Amino acid sequence: MVNINKLKGKIVEKGLTVGKLAGKIGIDRSTLYRKLGNNGESLTIRDANLISEALDLTPQEATDIFFTQVVA
Repeated sequence: MVNINKLKGKIVEKGLTVGKLAGKIGIDRSTLYRKLGNNGESLTIRDANLISEALDLTPQEATDIFFTQVVA
């Protein structure tokens, strides 16, 4: 599961919007919004890599965002 709140925080921290990020990674804004819905379950590894590069995430930040462990 993707930590959407942490991802959105990084988007804002980098001075972007979801729409601008979508443009940077080469997908339609509405597609990225849809992929971020449902806790990012439809994001692919390719999407995660492109987003990580566009946001200049460290490996640890990327892991914290894209590989969140859910503890019940």
